[in-house]
Amino acid sequence: MKISPPTRPRGIALIIVMITIFVLSVMAAIFVASMKVETKLAQNADHEQQLLWLGRSGVELARYVLAEQMKITGEPYDALNQVWAGGPGGLAESNSPLAGLSLDNYQVGDGFVSVKIIDLERKVNINTANAAALQQALTLMGAGADSISIISDSIQDWIDADDNPRLTGAESDYYQSLNPPYYAKNAPMDDLSELLLVRGIADHPEIYWGGSATNHTPAAFQHKLGFVNAPNQAADYPFGLKDIFTPISSGSININTADENVLQMIPGVDENTAQNIIKFRNGPDGMEGTEDDTPFQTPQQLVSAGLSPSLVASLSRICTTRSFTFEVHVTARIGDYHREYVAILYRNSPTDIQVLSFYWK
Repeated sequence: MKISPPTRPRGIALIIVMITIFVLSVMAAIFVASMKVETKLAQNADHEQQLLWLGRSGVELARYVLAEQMKITGEPYDALNQVWAGGPGGLAESNSPLAGLSLDNYQVGDGFVSVKIIDLERKVNINTANAAALQQALTLMGAGADSISIISDSIQDWIDADDNPRLTGAESDYYQSLNPPYYAKNAPMDDLSELLLVRGIADHPEIYWGGSATNHTPAAFQHKLGFVNAPNQAADYPFGLKDIFTPISSGSININTADENVLQMIPGVDENTAQNIIKFRNGPDGMEGTEDDTPFQTPQQLVSAGLSPSLVASLSRICTTRSFTFEVHVTARIGDYHREYVAILYRNSPTDIQVLSFYWK
């Protein structure tokens, strides 16, 4: 009798080989993907560092421009038609190192920076604003009479060092009753967005931002006919506190850069006078930031806008034609990578321009 030895099922070896190849292929794919991720992370880290230095370069470019602007003897003022503000520059600037200088897509090595400089003297310093100034701003916005005193008192209570509330204000005992609770700062504001924590604004953020708290697009007739708000209807403000105030500035208002609303924060300046000031400085073409602008060289020239000499004399402490504090926005770009940076500069002289803060958005 012939006995045959047992045989293994045919094809099992081929299946094992295929499974092995598949596993090895998956492992190879995972390895390749991992290497791509590592390479991408390394590239991102390298670009982040380059973008950071580009951002700092943009700030240095802003410092250079502001220094050169202050050296121009024919322009003892800062105005919207000058190069630092994005204007074409005046006649005196055409003979300076600023002639032909562009702050947009300025090449630095392999990257580019775009720089936007905004002077903060175009706004009112909220840390030095008194009750009259706060109430004037809220009145210009069209805030309700019942909320003006609450917001004004509460802002002052937020900033002052004591913990004693004003008549309609609020201190820590009020804020501790909220959910979540927090304390009044009792110190000057570092960031204007702190206003969103203040009583009267915290529950009505449209007062800070301007516009309406609702998300719908207002109808064409809404708030155009002088009608009061309907019940439960959020007010629609033409501008917000953020457009009037700044937490950092020298405390004076630059009459060459302030808008119509901020100009009306100056005692004795009403809407017509503010419009006359802007008309005077805009020059013949009536447009701001153009070659034919005629900026005020001294606050005393406000007499030309209709203010009495006695009033102008009393405004020397409030008004200026020279800015000292600037907010610099830098867009740094390398290929498809970009980042936004912000710096606050204080210009004491052409050789003394300090960087007060620098951060990325």
